[in-house]
Amino acid sequence: MSIAAGTRLGSYEVVAQIGAGGMGEVYEARDTKLGRNVAIKVLPAAFVNDSERLSRFQREARMLAALNHPNIAAIYGLEESGPIRALVMELVEGPTLAERIRGGAIPLDEALPIARQVADAVEYAHDKNVIHRDLKPANIKVTADGAVKVLDFGLAKAMSEESAEGDMSNSPTLSMAATRQGVILGTAAYMSPEQAKGKPVDRRTDIWAFGCVFYEMLTGKQAFQGEDITEVLASVVKSEPAFDALPARTPALIRNLLRRCLEKNPRRRLGHISEARVLIEDVLSGAVTAEPVAEAAIASAPLAWKRALPWATGVVVSVMTGFAVWMLRPAPPPLPVSRVVIPLPARDPLAGTAGSMLALSPDGTQLAYVAGAQQRIYLRALDAMEAKPLTGTEGATSPFFSPDGQWIGFFANGKLKKVAVSGGAVLTLCDAGNPRGGTWGANDTIVFAAGNTTGLSQVPAAGGESGALTKLKEGVLSHRWPQFLPDGKTILYTIGVGTSYDDANIVVQRLDSAEPKVLIRGGTYPQYAPTGHLVYYRAGTIMAVPFDASRLEVRGTPAPALEGVMSGAGGTGAGQFSFSSLGSLVYVPGGPQDLAQQTLVWVDRKGAAQPLPAPPHAYANPRFSPDGRQVAFDIAEAGKQDIRIYDLMRDTLTRLTFEGINAFPVWTPDGKRVAYRSQQSGAFNIFWKPADGSGAEERLTTSPNNQSPSYFSLDGRTLGYILQNSKTGWDLWELPLEGERKPRPFLQTPFNEITQRLSPDGRWVAYLSDESGRYEVYVQPFPGPGGKWQISTDGGGEVSWSPKGNELFYRTGDQREKMMAVDIHAQPSFSAGKARLLFEGPYTSNAANGAVGPNYSMSLDGQRFLMLKPGQQVQQQSTALTQINVVQNWFEELKRRVPTGK
Repeated sequence: MSIAAGTRLGSYEVVAQIGAGGMGEVYEARDTKLGRNVAIKVLPAAFVNDSERLSRFQREARMLAALNHPNIAAIYGLEESGPIRALVMELVEGPTLAERIRGGAIPLDEALPIARQVADAVEYAHDKNVIHRDLKPANIKVTADGAVKVLDFGLAKAMSEESAEGDMSNSPTLSMAATRQGVILGTAAYMSPEQAKGKPVDRRTDIWAFGCVFYEMLTGKQAFQGEDITEVLASVVKSEPAFDALPARTPALIRNLLRRCLEKNPRRRLGHISEARVLIEDVLSGAVTAEPVAEAAIASAPLAWKRALPWATGVVVSVMTGFAVWMLRPAPPPLPVSRVVIPLPARDPLAGTAGSMLALSPDGTQLAYVAGAQQRIYLRALDAMEAKPLTGTEGATSPFFSPDGQWIGFFANGKLKKVAVSGGAVLTLCDAGNPRGGTWGANDTIVFAAGNTTGLSQVPAAGGESGALTKLKEGVLSHRWPQFLPDGKTILYTIGVGTSYDDANIVVQRLDSAEPKVLIRGGTYPQYAPTGHLVYYRAGTIMAVPFDASRLEVRGTPAPALEGVMSGAGGTGAGQFSFSSLGSLVYVPGGPQDLAQQTLVWVDRKGAAQPLPAPPHAYANPRFSPDGRQVAFDIAEAGKQDIRIYDLMRDTLTRLTFEGINAFPVWTPDGKRVAYRSQQSGAFNIFWKPADGSGAEERLTTSPNNQSPSYFSLDGRTLGYILQNSKTGWDLWELPLEGERKPRPFLQTPFNEITQRLSPDGRWVAYLSDESGRYEVYVQPFPGPGGKWQISTDGGGEVSWSPKGNELFYRTGDQREKMMAVDIHAQPSFSAGKARLLFEGPYTSNAANGAVGPNYSMSLDGQRFLMLKPGQQVQQQSTALTQINVVQNWFEELKRRVPTGK
């Protein structure tokens, strides 16, 4: 609907319509308050009636209005008048660049100043983290005095999902997909290949469009053409511009610049528009000799070699001279460092896994992170408002991208898997029982740590048989967190040599070598930065040191690069950060998760809490003695993890173990011994020791697979435990404590079965299984055979029995904050009632590691639960799990904090 001249829109009086297109009708209007003429873009009715799109547009417009540059047409504000919504903009007199080009190619001496001003405008916007997304001649105006004004900055994103009519190859708003999915809008003839394929984009898509505009100015023709939109897009993706159509006098440096701008692979494209601006300025000022390529000589017939040699030599010298000048040009100014926070929904916080929770794609456009109760991978384009979950990635940990950014590798349910960033089927590559990181090489080989007490393995990215890459030596506990160097033939990784990964070694090793080289003593989670730094994690801090990737040598002293970064849960040595090859950094704020302090709290069935006098410690896995007078815990402290026993009557805490990493205590029925798992060399095996500390510990199992004790039979003759198998995941096993002590499986399936608890009468075993796709609580007869009953229906973990065996308890919710109870009847046959909520609260759970059992214990009278209440640090960590921090252009800060000396 056209607006007649003289119509008032607020304080603006319409003068005349001056344009129309897919983004709306444009009018010249008089600002009656300020006495100036403005341009008003009236938004289409379909757009205005979509409240979600209108709200998003208003948010974007407020940001775009902050742009203040002489070569960018200013946005003055938004105007509402009845049903009309309009954008008020600077009125720019003069023709568009498209209108200038219709008259023919623009001479080089006129085109260069125009291109320089366009580059200057784009550079300014990029430094403000604004991408144009629809740069084209029709969006560039040139005034009578040669001044350039770039129009509609960022509006292609703000007005997403708008349709266009007419000639789609020159449409104002060609939509490939919804912006909320991270796919950007653009005009077909100027769209980058990644736009044309519907992929996420970054500032390099504007660099491509700049190349298209510059080419068109010099030739008078579009770089990519076709009879319809399909042909145009096909040309963008598959064809090369006709560079021989450039004028014969076009300097070699300008030709090279155009080729760099129009590289189809964004990783090979010009990295920053400032490089184009600087080169054009140098050509205009005469700072470089911009000799043209002798096109006439190329077109002429071949001459004798004696005549051709001087000409060829001259061309080579000219090109070499131009290249040298290009390489010696002044470095572009440092990019501005900016920080933003990505808030996550409270219903889907980050999953505090033992591995890494997030990964940034190599080009910095896509963020993958693990979140929610189902521990799924979410994918978010950094210029999008929302993230989308990737179906089939439940139970994921430690995601990592392929070099081209099109795939995400991850671990789940004892397997190494991959999924396309576009979604679709999840593909299983090989077994990985208890993984500790992976990296995807340029040769499509994935190197990964299949277990927490193993060397590294490798497998083709297409899947198949995995093979050992490294072997553990005596005194070495683990190889983990591998990372390829750019050559694709060398890896960085962490070697565990002590009780804390803050004291681990960071090494480098070529794939064709059997010997690693130690680079850092005292650090973990190594990454290589293209700035010439080795970046790693230690004690809540990202550290960095200058590193020569060709000589594989550290040069200088490590220094802090960023403090306050969260670790992986459980002291695994993971750092919760990732950065792109272009310099963006993402991280989870916090610190080492395994040093959090807890207090002991009695909580009754209605949720009323009463603290115990025990001092704060990093308690975990409380277990009451059979007489209810003592509680065994494992406590992490000063890089160690030991079993300690708290006497409730005497209020004393006594250490039971002194060697290795010890956890998950279980009392014998007579209360005389405590069994636990311990890592003293290699895998976690099961030991036991007199509870009063009077005797030596005894090893009960010897296995290359991790195990954790779960229960003793009523007669004390059988130990139930869980065992991790590289092929079947976690299984339920039994160990007879008399005779040959030969282990036997109790329940072994292709799924994970964990956390089994024996009923007080010894007739039933409750356990968790992920056979439905998530962990639920099940019950089976003991010692079997018999059927099974599913107890929980909405996910569950940390199962335990009441002292009388007439109830089952388990925890559920996003962070296992809800304590549920289910009535159990064993006569005349087994049956279970409906689950009911007892209480909920922010008590520490084992949600991040369901395999180890409940993180609470029940009093003998069945009326109170001994819970672990998070201290201040844990509460801060929990809050941090609802946000991801982003630092744009972090490499600039890294170079300032840790100079390489180059």
